[in-house]
Amino acid sequence: MHLNKVEICGVNTSKLKVLKEKEKTELLLRVRQGDRDAREQLVNGNLRLVLSVVQKFTGRGENLDDLFQVGCIGLIKAIDNFDPSQNVRFSTYGVPMIIGEIRRYLRDNNAIRVSRSMRDTAYRAMQTKERLTGENAREPTIEEISREMNLPKKDVVLALESIVEPVSLYEPVYSDAGDTIYVMDQVGDKNDDANWLDEIAVKEAIFRLSDREKKILSLRFFTGKTQMEVASEIGISQAQVSRLEKGALERIKKQI
Repeated sequence: MHLNKVEICGVNTSKLKVLKEKEKTELLLRVRQGDRDAREQLVNGNLRLVLSVVQKFTGRGENLDDLFQVGCIGLIKAIDNFDPSQNVRFSTYGVPMIIGEIRRYLRDNNAIRVSRSMRDTAYRAMQTKERLTGENAREPTIEEISREMNLPKKDVVLALESIVEPVSLYEPVYSDAGDTIYVMDQVGDKNDDANWLDEIAVKEAIFRLSDREKKILSLRFFTGKTQMEVASEIGISQAQVSRLEKGALERIKKQI
């Protein structure tokens, strides 16, 4: 259940501090009074929250350091705009702010890179297609183009598709007085932000458990061992395993 060491922007993420809700509330109140030190403590104490969000955007070919820095900007905006008087957890407010900042960054840096060789193949295929159309008075098939170019059919198809202008999920389809609707707003996604919030809340709750409690939950629910097997491995009684497991689960429930 331990997080592996990951260096992001020179920060060892396995040692990131996590603030308790009471600490967050006290610091947020001080921030509202202009306390710069409290603001810095809140930023440092919520970097793990940024990391949790950033991990949802991996696999897009983006630099992890860049996404982390952009996420930190969203975190700072959330800290500066959060109202402690509202009955809302900071993470519930902060995560959408961090997500929004990262999405804006991705929207503004959404260039899709196509290799030079792929483009050259595509342009040759287009020239071959135009020539065959003129010679045969009809549009050639992909098989005819690939045969003329002495290339596999799949290579021709991929090359031609690579230069077709894609429709970005961040392409605006409507705008009225500053309220813009993007393509992504009209596409369904089962992995909504609410699910992200739940997952992040669980991770935060687990992180606050003791090392023994983490090990017990890991062995019980990830390895699938019985309480008796866990007791034997850790060196305590089954009754103690049962009590520690129950207590850990209760604390997780209370925190989420």
